[in-house]
Amino acid sequence: MKAYISVFKLRISNGLQYRAAALAGIGTQFFFGFMFIMIFEAFYAHAIQEPPMTLSQVITYTWLKQAFLVFIVLWLRDNELFQLITSGNIAYELCRPNDIYGFWYAKLLAQRLSSALLRCFPILIVVFFLPAPYGLQLPPDFISFLLFLAVLIVGLLMIIAISMLIYISVFVTMSPSGSLLLFSVFGEFLAGLIIPVPLMPGWMQQIVYLLPFHWTADFPFRVFTGNLSKSEAVTGLGIQIVWLAALITFGKFAMSKALKRVVVQGG
Repeated sequence: MKAYISVFKLRISNGLQYRAAALAGIGTQFFFGFMFIMIFEAFYAHAIQEPPMTLSQVITYTWLKQAFLVFIVLWLRDNELFQLITSGNIAYELCRPNDIYGFWYAKLLAQRLSSALLRCFPILIVVFFLPAPYGLQLPPDFISFLLFLAVLIVGLLMIIAISMLIYISVFVTMSPSGSLLLFSVFGEFLAGLIIPVPLMPGWMQQIVYLLPFHWTADFPFRVFTGNLSKSEAVTGLGIQIVWLAALITFGKFAMSKALKRVVVQGG
């Protein structure tokens, strides 16, 4: 455990050095945030029936998505880990007296946390002061805010567990770009990053609710907006924890199988 904490602290420290990249990312996220909001405004202006989420909830949902983007996207990657697998340097990792799954999990967690610390607060502060209807709306009450923090953290742990499956798949495919493309395209849509899940057709929602992706983004953001009740948030938190345990268990199993058949490329 001490080794995992040490690598976590080191990665946090390293990640906080990239301030210029964070500023560039903030500008990009504001651009896409306003773009999505204008699209939803046009959709709501011509809606035939009342949508299941209000426009203010969708706008808040959009800003949360932009502020916590590094918490929820699957295309965020650590190229060093991919290089370890494809170059043959995975042999050095196998010599460490630590569990590779836990070691890499700590690295990925620190990477996302450090990026979020640089980006989320400036975005949240600015959008809070934007005029209606473009501003961020606060949660209905303090309890809802605490529930949001809880489900957001568990969602972050889930997205890292899903990301670990991408790295594990590269042991078999030896193609980081292919694994990233497959997971990110389907994962982002099913997580509600393109369209909030309540705005999807009913048959599609049934598919989404069977998979773990929406628990990482759509669910926490709807808790914040008040679209979900407190009882639904608590129940969902329990389901998140079950999914997290299942993903980590499966990831550890898949990693152990992959390492038994690993071929050191270039060695």
